[in-house]
Amino acid sequence: MNILVTGCAGFIGYNLSELILSKNKKYKIYGIDNINNYYDVKLKKSRLKNLNQYENFIFTKIDITNHNKLNKFFLTNKIQVVIHLA
Repeated sequence: MNILVTGCAGFIGYNLSELILSKNKKYKIYGIDNINNYYDVKLKKSRLKNLNQYENFIFTKIDITNHNKLNKFFLTNKIQVVIHLA
């Protein structure tokens, strides 16, 4: 199953992604985040580095308000579940 987690570098998105990835190898997590400076960007990058250690994690830097990039993302990836954390 392919799962999209928006805000995957944030507190909730990161912890949810890490939990799913550590418990079940059959799920593929597609994480997107715009890596804004709402809070510490270094912390967000550190979280992404941890998630990227999983084979079944794929990160794409996208701002969900950029509808063109978001549409292209959905056209090229087969997402079954969307978890939107904003």
